[in-house]
Amino acid sequence: MNKSRLVGVASAAALAIGLIGAAAAPAVAAPAAATGPETGYLVLAPQGKSVAKAAARVAAAGGTVVASYDQIGVLVVRSTNTAFASSVAGAGVQSVASTEGLGTTLVDDEESVALDASAVDAAGDPTGEQYWGLQWDMTQIDVDQAHEITTGDPSVVVGVLDSGIDATHPDLATQVAKDQSASCIGGVADTSEAAWSPTTSDHGTHVAGTIAAAINGVGIAGVAPGVKVASVKVVDDDGFIYPEAAICGYLWAADHDMPVTNNSYFIDPWEFNCVNDPRQRPVWQAVQRALAYSTAQGTLTVASAGNSNVDLQHKFIDSSSPNDGSYPVEDRTITGACRDLPAEAPGVVTVSAVGPNEQKSYYSSYGLGVVDVTAPGGDTRFRTGGVSSTPSDGVLSTVYPGGGWGYKQGTSMAGPHVAGVAALAVSAHPGMKPGALASLLERTSESLPCPDGVFEPRPGWPAVCTGGERNGFYGAGNINALNVVQ
Repeated sequence: MNKSRLVGVASAAALAIGLIGAAAAPAVAAPAAATGPETGYLVLAPQGKSVAKAAARVAAAGGTVVASYDQIGVLVVRSTNTAFASSVAGAGVQSVASTEGLGTTLVDDEESVALDASAVDAAGDPTGEQYWGLQWDMTQIDVDQAHEITTGDPSVVVGVLDSGIDATHPDLATQVAKDQSASCIGGVADTSEAAWSPTTSDHGTHVAGTIAAAINGVGIAGVAPGVKVASVKVVDDDGFIYPEAAICGYLWAADHDMPVTNNSYFIDPWEFNCVNDPRQRPVWQAVQRALAYSTAQGTLTVASAGNSNVDLQHKFIDSSSPNDGSYPVEDRTITGACRDLPAEAPGVVTVSAVGPNEQKSYYSSYGLGVVDVTAPGGDTRFRTGGVSSTPSDGVLSTVYPGGGWGYKQGTSMAGPHVAGVAALAVSAHPGMKPGALASLLERTSESLPCPDGVFEPRPGWPAVCTGGERNGFYGAGNINALNVVQ
């Protein structure tokens, strides 16, 4: 894949090395460093140290700094020097990693179905939103009752780190905080509306509608329609999320006073980022720094658990990564050294998905000690041939383009329910810090028991739940909007 779409212009510097010999012998210049395709790198200064020395080494090694995140000691760099990684090593540089091939697609949604208008007309609620009667997900977590207490404070802004938000959609036109929105594609913020708007994907628009679609008599209602959402675009036009974009997004949200962010993706073409793999360790370190900084600044990170139906607590074989063609697919044993980022990073609220019956969605990943809470994500359970018989068992929300509404399912849809409930909680309890907010979300969730034996709602997708009141499928339980605002 050609990665030249990333922001930044690299400058190659040839290093002339004088050979010291006899006094009469002239100095001989070594050949210029080999050049190749422009490549992205993350360069990390030692923890807590200035990036000045690292930046100097980048320049000497033929790189260009396109973004400097002094807050966490991370530089986003571009270079055509094929030996850049080894050349930049030295005093002031803790680690360096190429981000070539490290883009990964969004957490896959198992289905996206356009709304059937004839069905909506019959199910609509004439006393409220046009399509409220189809929003089983909202009634499942008592959103209607919570709205009798608060719909959210407009000063609360939820960062949607995703593919962009359609600010012209009738359910979102009043809901987007444009002054706090930015594109982070390439690792550097661009605040132009064209940059942070969607171009190829409606994923971010769907997520935003679940969080904050307006109560305006049109379409649907979000969990927290009184709050605002900011579009923090981290997904490029090919659907890939690069580590530098995610890091930029975390810091942008934290530095712009967003108390909650929603993150429905994983970083790296390997679904699981292993700290004992030298290709991935610097990415892990940089992401950890960014998330720790974000938490310290007062931002709670909400992340989806993933749609692979794997037990994140136990060892297993990953036979599907990397998924972008950057390297041959490898069979890897996933151990305790490997994490799904950001879902398994410290301080992150990790969300699994349930369907209308409050059972684990067949696709949802899980794991005791990993999943913190669950939320409605949909469960349509495909018929043979890949066509769902019950698209309305997905989550209905806003789509792009065209200003319409449609169904999707996935842990990507569960996460924004939790982000929306967190926004209601912050509205009802101003000044709550991330740790206290995460604890409140868990303590007010409705406990769900493990099903007995092997759970296999769809043939070929077995799962086993472990734990008691707090368990691997549902964590502390199904999120509840009413409980957090009371």
